[in-house]
Amino acid sequence: QVQLVESGGGLVQPGGSLRLSCAASGSIFSINFMGWYRQAPGKERESVAVITPSGRTTYGDAVKGRFTLSRDNAKNTVYLQMNSLEPEDTAIYYCYSDVKEYYWSPTYLKRWGQGTRVIVSS
Repeated sequence: QVQLVESGGGLVQPGGSLRLSCAASGSIFSINFMGWYRQAPGKERESVAVITPSGRTTYGDAVKGRFTLSRDNAKNTVYLQMNSLEPEDTAIYYCYSDVKEYYWSPTYLKRWGQGTRVIVSS
């Protein structure tokens, strides 16, 4: 079993900052890509950012220049630093990891956290 636990969400004023964390645990041999999606009320799920094992990142257009993604491979943890937050960033943020549970596992499987809520409001 693999579990992803998110933390760091909450209420913040426009222009403020939050840092989200997501730690993977359980049966893990290797993790490939890690990243975050978000879903705002009444809107479709949106890719926020993704990071490769070597640390190369890709960001969604809506957050580019404001959010920074990083990872600690030794801790199986990914971080999302969110700056200059806007009301439009209000959403539930879901982290994911592409996990190979064992050395003999044939493929990576995407595993999801339960989500952490971010509210940007004055």
